[in-house]
Formats: sequence, C-alpha cells, structure tokens
Amino acid sequence: MGHTVRNKQKLLNRVRRIRGQIDAIERTLLEESSCITVLQQLTSCRGAMNGLLAVVLEDHIRTHLVDAEPHDGEESDGKEQLVEIIHSYFK
Repeated sequence: MGHTVRNKQKLLNRVRRIRGQIDAIERTLLEESSCITVLQQLTSCRGAMNGLLAVVLEDHIRTHLVDAEPHDGEESDGKEQLVEIIHSYFK
C-alpha cells in the first residue's frame, strides 16, 4: 500500500493525536467529569478518526481504484472495491 508509506509520518501524527484524545477520554472518566465533557471528548475523537479514515480512503481511491491498472491475473473491479469499502464504513 504505497500511499500509506508515502504519507507515513502524517498518518502516524494523526494516530498519535487520536491516542492523546483517547487518553483524555479516560482521564475525564477517571475524574468523574460531567457528561458534557465526556461527550465533547468522544465527539472530538470520533471526528479525528473520521478524518484519518477520509484521508486513507481518499488516497486508496485515487491510488488503487481510479488511476490503477489491473495487476497480472487480477480482475478486481475498482467500483466493486469502492462499494465494499463504503459498506464496511457504515457497519
């Protein structure tokens, strides 16, 4: 998966920020913070995860589905792959 290697440091930075947000959720629970504080932390983390997913998904579409040429012996349809990815996202 070349696009993840190419953007490896940026992706790792995003993951580390997400990890920090998850740690913040744990702290708010341990500190018995208000529900609104916990909800704010959760939605921030969800937004960060969705952002990471969007970047990787967009790169995958551009790299492997739109501009990709089939490999030897591979008959995979890019449209079908995209549909499968979208379906797995909404599970």
